[in-house]
Amino acid sequence: MNIVLWILQCLLALVFLGAGSMKVTRSKEQLLATGERMAWVNDLSAGQMKLIGILEVLAAIGLILPALTNILPILTPLAAVGLVLIMVGAMLLHIHRSDPQQALVMNVVLLLIAAFVAYGRFVLVPFTA
Repeated sequence: MNIVLWILQCLLALVFLGAGSMKVTRSKEQLLATGERMAWVNDLSAGQMKLIGILEVLAAIGLILPALTNILPILTPLAAVGLVLIMVGAMLLHIHRSDPQQALVMNVVLLLIAAFVAYGRFVLVPFTA
């Protein structure tokens, strides 16, 4: 189970490091230019978008670094909980916007993976300091 959790942590970290970095390094206009899948950016201010990106990058780091270094390993499941909350917010935004189902499906999948990692690291295979 530990290996499965590590694989899921790395997968989530890669996804959110990429998504968060894109939100942090690109302007709102650049994100809108990438196509319809980023149309939700219209409903957020540039500051809100950057904040979400920063939180995603921090969560990605939190999924790996504390567990890898065994320094404050409790931060790993807490980072996963943070991603669950981010995905709940994303789902609410997509529902509010009446976006296509594909957007919600991806959010639900990422939420479930993050929830499983949080449960796994809190209960199934917790790290010990």
